[in-house]
Amino acid sequence: QVQLVESGGGLVQAGGSLRLSCAASGRTFSSYAMGWFRQAPGKQREFVASINWSGGRTYYADSVKGRFTISRDNAKNTVYLQMNSLKPEDTAVYYCAADSKAGTAVIAQGDYDMEYWGKGTLVTVSS
Repeated sequence: QVQLVESGGGLVQAGGSLRLSCAASGRTFSSYAMGWFRQAPGKQREFVASINWSGGRTYYADSVKGRFTISRDNAKNTVYLQMNSLKPEDTAVYYCAADSKAGTAVIAQGDYDMEYWGKGTLVTVSS
């Protein structure tokens, strides 16, 4: 069992930055691929970024490529999402998720049923 808790969301002006964190419980965190997803009001949840167990492979949605960076610290059981040059369209609830079987490319398809999900953290970008 893995529990995921997101933090770091908040209100920021367009062009600003935020760093989201996702703290995981359990001693096998390093064996999980991780993903960040988001859901804007009235829209379906969408893939944002994924990272493999070692941090050596990452995938990004086209909409965030070059602005967001996913990373992980297995010693701290934490995955991060650094978000720069934020836009109002980045406003959403951001969720982290973990899976022990899927690779980063599969996670990036956006419709894979991840094993574990956090409850989300709200990011609001004002114009």
